[in-house]
Amino acid sequence: MDGELFPRTRTEVAPGAVHLPDWLDAAQQRTLLDACREWARPPAGLRTVRTPGGGTMTARQVCLGRHWYPYGYARTVVDGDGSPVKPFPAWLGELGRRAVADALGAAQVDPAPYDIALINFYDGDARMGMHRDADETSHAPVVSLSLGDTCVFRFGNTETRARPCTDVELRSGDLFVFGGPSRLAYHGVPRVRAGTAPPGLGLTGRLNITLRVSGFPADA
Repeated sequence: MDGELFPRTRTEVAPGAVHLPDWLDAAQQRTLLDACREWARPPAGLRTVRTPGGGTMTARQVCLGRHWYPYGYARTVVDGDGSPVKPFPAWLGELGRRAVADALGAAQVDPAPYDIALINFYDGDARMGMHRDADETSHAPVVSLSLGDTCVFRFGNTETRARPCTDVELRSGDLFVFGGPSRLAYHGVPRVRAGTAPPGLGLTGRLNITLRVSGFPADA
């Protein structure tokens, strides 16, 4: 945002958890948005996630590389149309590795390639409860990229969904990386601020692209 009293700068929210504002420029955001729109098309497209208890998540999701469902991974959309999951592109993995290097330093870049993306779409009423990204066997840093509407991102601790936690405002183009002692921290999205997306982006709502290293054998 132009003319802010206090310009946004790199912030270490917790050990191993770093927020880099405006990491993606306007052109990079549009390129990533165009890719997300293609990935969201069926088959294996954007879906509503149903929880084991019979509820539904308010954010809709599409996956690349491996399909996430509560609480595991599969090669096909086992809780949707049954199609093979879309492939994870190499360029997206390189983006993830660059994100880790910029946020945490080159020494924190895991030697294993990023191979999973979870892409969540939030409309103005969508939320995400406090949870941990604990279904992978690798503890390589998680990379989170934001497009569209601003959200309140709540970053907690590794022991409980309750406090202590820190609320971070994530805007379009922002990067958030968490690894090391914060890799299994609880986190969620209690609020999306509808209508705050950059006018030139052409997106109503919020997209969150989360990149992970699975740690799974290639043939599993």
